[in-house]
Order: sequence, then structure tokens, then C-alpha cells
Amino acid sequence: MKITLTPQEVRVIGALIEKEITTPDQYPLSLNALTNACNQRSNREPVLELDETMVQQTVDGLIKKYLVGKNSGFGSRVAKYRHRFCNAEYGDLRLSEQEVGIICELLLRGPQTPGELRLHTERLCKFGDVGEVEATLSGLMERDDPLVARLPREPGRRESRYAHLLGGAEQVREACEGGIGGIVTADSERLESLEQLVCELRQEVDRLKEDYRRLAANIGVLIDTSN
Repeated sequence: MKITLTPQEVRVIGALIEKEITTPDQYPLSLNALTNACNQRSNREPVLELDETMVQQTVDGLIKKYLVGKNSGFGSRVAKYRHRFCNAEYGDLRLSEQEVGIICELLLRGPQTPGELRLHTERLCKFGDVGEVEATLSGLMERDDPLVARLPREPGRRESRYAHLLGGAEQVREACEGGIGGIVTADSERLESLEQLVCELRQEVDRLKEDYRRLAANIGVLIDTSN
């Protein structure tokens, strides 16, 4: 089962999986609730601002791919949507609770280390330790159609990050380069902040040097005058 999703589809599927687990009483989701879930500011990387028209278009495309189902039963005035990505009645993809948790977090937050995944999946499933996370990741990588890949280790990191493969090779390449679809990632933002801080510190050092030179010159003048 080979699945390739757009960045918007990635966010919609991830949000539906998350809400099915964390707020089952409010699931499936209306278009408004799904839009809010996609644009949620917590547990998301990057934070998006999708309007309902974009979300509806994305959902319609996923329905055609049989990855989302529409609930519009008798007496229901508002259409509601549920994912059919995995463990669905008529779907082929079967994942364990832990595998679902990892895939969901990778869809919502992008590439992460095993340690980060253990922390972020606490709302969705339980892992005894990081080794259990790594074993689950290995299983997802070793499937006939792998769902996860290990990215090259970045300078300064002790752990490699892992990314989902549902966006195709292009999104994986962009993840390695630090951005998705032209949106700056948190790592890139932190690097930019550090570079700005270094620049400001250098300017401050230059100012201190200039103040020292002026002070030394003034002291020299005072000494000459006193003599």
C-alpha cells in the first residue's frame, strides 16, 4: 500500500488520528473542528493557517483516495469526517497502537528523535523506554512499503531523527534540508536566533573596545596634565 500525501493532506490525516485518540467523544470531526485541529498552535510543527475552503478541498481529495470517510447519517445537519488511513474496516493498513502514535506525531510535528517521540506520544500511547520506541521505528522501516526513514544525523545531535515517508521523497529531502514547503522549521529558527545573538554580541564587544580606547586615551591625557 503506497501512500503519497501533500503537506495539507499530511496535516489533515494527522489531526484526525490525534483527535480520534485524544477526544473520542468529539470524533468524527466537523469541517470547523477539523480546521481548528489543523491550525492548532500546540503539538504542531509547523503551525499552519488553513482556511475552511482549503481544508474542504483537502478532505475531498482524501475521500477520493479512500483515506477519509464522511459521516452524514439520517438527522445529521453537519457533515463529519473520520480518517480511513489505518485500521479501517475496509482498509489494508494495520498498525499497532504504538505504531499509530509514532506515525501521528511524525505527521503533526515532522522529523523527531526517538527521545522526542517518546515524550510527544504520551497522549497517544505508552512506551516503556526509548529502546521500545526504536524497536517500533525499526518495524515501521522494515515493512514491505516502509512508512518511516532514518535521516542523516545532524551536526551536534547525539540521536538521528526519523521522518514519515507518506509525503514522498521530496518532503523527506526538504526535511533533511530543514524546511517543508518553504516554511522555516523550529531548528532553522533557533539557528537564525543564535546567529543574530552572535552578531549582537560582536557589535557589543566592538563598542566596549571603542569605549576602552577612549577611556585609555583620556587617562593618558590626565596623566600628562598632572605632570
